Amino acid sequence: MATWSSRGLRGSQLEELVNMTNERYRELGLALIQKIPTPIKPIQIEKETRHITLAYFDQKSTVDYIGAIQGIPVCFDAKECHTDTFPLQNVHDHQIAFMKDFEKQGGLAFLLLHYTERNRYFYQPFASIFRFWERKQKGGRKSFTFEEMQEECFELQTGSHGVWIHYLEGIQKDLDAHDRNSR
Repeated sequence: MATWSSRGLRGSQLEELVNMTNERYRELGLALIQKIPTPIKPIQIEKETRHITLAYFDQKSTVDYIGAIQGIPVCFDAKECHTDTFPLQNVHDHQIAFMKDFEKQGGLAFLLLHYTERNRYFYQPFASIFRFWERKQKGGRKSFTFEEMQEECFELQTGSHGVWIHYLEGIQKDLDAHDRNSR
């Protein structure tokens, strides 16, 4: 059983920016996206502050966010990468399975990636994630490089249109690519 500790705060700055973006999209009537909490079972609670200091993950979570954007069901995970190589171990088997099933049902799945050293944000379509994942499953690299990722992903504007990470642009490009591929 996995345990939770201060490592659970990794990516919290990215998560906060995504949460603020989602709230702004909701205010503008563009989207309704909810953060999916990871279920935990508290083991130790600090009596004075009532803060959880030790817990176990109760079950595997799916993805960080799920919702609808102008009638399109979407699910995505937000990930940070501190180097130019993204380890695929940061995306779990059950998340890949969930995103794959989500797309089979007509939804759109993706990752929001923040390369912290470069301070650049990217939208990575599920098809791209899945190609790298399959390569790993067949004995290939267990990661992908910044250069590889750029070939299939869309860089996102930040701070434009009153939102922090404008991922709707990535969704539109992804939908356009889906349309081109289905012709």
